[in-house]
Amino acid sequence: MDKIAVLVDSGCDIPKELAVEKNIYILPLKINYTDGEYRDGVDITPEQVYNKLAQEIPKTSLPNGEEILNLFDKIKSDGYTKVLCVTLSSGLSGTNNIINIIASDYDGLEIKIIDSKNIAIGAGFLGLLASDLIKSGQSFDEAYQGVLANINNSKVFFSVATLEYLHKGGRIGLVSAVLGSKINLKPIISCNNEGIYYTIAKVIGRNQSIKKMLDLVVKYAETGDKINVCISHGGAFDEAQKIKQEILKRLPNVVNVYEGQISPTLGVHTGPGLVGVGIQLL
Repeated sequence: MDKIAVLVDSGCDIPKELAVEKNIYILPLKINYTDGEYRDGVDITPEQVYNKLAQEIPKTSLPNGEEILNLFDKIKSDGYTKVLCVTLSSGLSGTNNIINIIASDYDGLEIKIIDSKNIAIGAGFLGLLASDLIKSGQSFDEAYQGVLANINNSKVFFSVATLEYLHKGGRIGLVSAVLGSKINLKPIISCNNEGIYYTIAKVIGRNQSIKKMLDLVVKYAETGDKINVCISHGGAFDEAQKIKQEILKRLPNVVNVYEGQISPTLGVHTGPGLVGVGIQLL
């Protein structure tokens, strides 16, 4: 039988312990400071990123071809013959493109790559689904088609403490940074069907932003019979715990609850204080 591996990039924000449990390989993105280069979630933590922001806002970059080749070699040496790969949105990163380029010339593995059109756990949910479908005995093509069919069944909602870092990192998409800075606007941000950030709601003030985000989460979750939920944060653990409690109180159809910090790379673009919720319709 074919042995099928699941691969995601670190921008998919699958909690490390969950990736280990489900045997999912993670390709780290990179964070570049003037003093050197760091692998996302390997050589640097979110806290270290936030602590350094006052001195330097780093750049983020893609894994290089050699790093991708080395990971493919590792997967092959582990006995796999096929790889189902999920990446964060091609509308926000070139990761999907570079993996496609390297995979097209790689011998020894059959590789299928899926553009999640999403970010963070919204993309990560698809990697988790791929693992579950393969574990259930589905063939490579069946699992691939199953993940493709579920791309529109995951959504993230998040609120940032400031739009400064999205703006400086060039990741503002369809979100207005100027308006937000003038009137303390706290937009609820998500990804549209093209995988680009957009404002799903505009609210004044932090507390109202979180309240509105919860209302949007509940409304979206009610469209599914059952759901998986992930509560994510960027250095905002206490607020994330309150959001988790409120979600579990308001949503009776939750199957799995995941939680954790966003990756350091995403933290570069959002800054400290992000709170977010990912929903996967089952």
